[in-house]
Amino acid sequence: MLFTRKAAAVWLSLAFERVLTAQTPLSSHTHSSLCLGIESDLGQWNLDEGPGVNATGHLVFETANSLLQHWANTRHRIGHTIVPGTIPVGTVLYHGALTGPHLPTALDWVSGKPDHSMLFCQGPIEIGCWHLTLAVTRPMKVLYFDGNSAAKIPEGTMDTQDLVAWSEMKPEWVWNEERRIKDLCKWGEKYGGNGFVSEIMICNFTSHMEIISFLNLESICIGMEWPYLPEDPDLKRHRFELVHSASWCESYPGETRIILDFSELISFYDTALVPSLVPRRAGLDRWDHRVAGISPEDIERVQDRLAQALARPPATTSGIDWKTVLRVVVDRYASRLEFIQHLLNLTLVDESIFDHAQQIQRQLRTVLLPYTVFAALPPNTSVTTNATNSWAAPVFRECATSHAASTAYRGTSLTPSERLLLQAMWASRMNFGVDAFYPPEQRPGVDHIDTLMGEWKENCRPACDFEEMCYLPTWPFGFPIFCPPLQPQWDNGSL
Repeated sequence: MLFTRKAAAVWLSLAFERVLTAQTPLSSHTHSSLCLGIESDLGQWNLDEGPGVNATGHLVFETANSLLQHWANTRHRIGHTIVPGTIPVGTVLYHGALTGPHLPTALDWVSGKPDHSMLFCQGPIEIGCWHLTLAVTRPMKVLYFDGNSAAKIPEGTMDTQDLVAWSEMKPEWVWNEERRIKDLCKWGEKYGGNGFVSEIMICNFTSHMEIISFLNLESICIGMEWPYLPEDPDLKRHRFELVHSASWCESYPGETRIILDFSELISFYDTALVPSLVPRRAGLDRWDHRVAGISPEDIERVQDRLAQALARPPATTSGIDWKTVLRVVVDRYASRLEFIQHLLNLTLVDESIFDHAQQIQRQLRTVLLPYTVFAALPPNTSVTTNATNSWAAPVFRECATSHAASTAYRGTSLTPSERLLLQAMWASRMNFGVDAFYPPEQRPGVDHIDTLMGEWKENCRPACDFEEMCYLPTWPFGFPIFCPPLQPQWDNGSL
């Protein structure tokens, strides 16, 4: 027994590295099979089988976990998720007027930060500019588009907005902001929508908000040429402060003034909902994933699902706090995986390899200990090149299902979006051996951990000091800009 226990200690550096990063296609599991599989079928927890080539569970998980977080949505700027949400009562919003003391009466943009809206507060140096502060008086129903969906570039950042507004992508209209907000708001009227969040687009300034102040301020932008900004030092400082204020929402919890309804999330990584995009993504890095190329049938299916989501009463959902459920998984594993990533990238001399492997094993055993059932023991003959890991299937199953098992038993109370999120939480099938005696061809896949930590990492290494800031170049600063100058606020009556 002692030998067997020691063998278990050596071999329990198993299939952990990509917890939550992949799965079989999302349409392949019914709810009943999930529940029954947890109880009886160890065959589906085969550590020797990798995820399907078109698996998207990890992409659903990673996009859902990063909603409203600036860093992740800047890095992967082509959005693939649409989520209904609410801006709660008491939220303060800001609007910089382009053409004097004229209150918007219908469609226009607001910001959650005055550092942003002040760049749109423009006027002659002699009379200054006008800056509006508003407070939400009734919950505002909004629709959120993930990715860098405010970026005016033709590479796909507005694909999902175009599909909602026009049922097709119109990259040639990337700068047609007036038409986009008008048609989005027209579409949202039948669902009681009050706005859209890429930037915050408000459909009606006369409802759901009250004026806190409308102040005549010193103008930091004299002309109408933003983002072709003059290169004076004061304006450069204001531009930096805009970037600085955006960094407050870099990582979890992100923008907290918008409450998203995860139970009605629409994902273009849902292979059952949008099968036409599966071959479009084949062989591409996530950076190159686009919604462009979606079939008309899938567009119609997405629109139907979105209409059902917006019409469904809140009382019919499960009440699960999915944002927290997903985050608990990341908190449980991310820091240890980052440390393992560090250990795997160290340069070693031969004499230290065994000690080094033991360090990694200790980290893995700490994580797996709550799931290492007493009966999970490798056979005495298992340390061979042709060994399988079937003995560890119960550990794999318990680790994979621990955060989601109770949710799976809720049955019909789960919405289609919640079933999607549940499936995205099942563990992947990835061998991760770090034993010094492990067969060389099955040694750790360092690139897999690097990929996962690339998604979950939320800070710079080394961390930034005072007077330093991590920044991902993005639109409009540090990014090629080809755009017309800003125009004065359009006549609301013409819309």
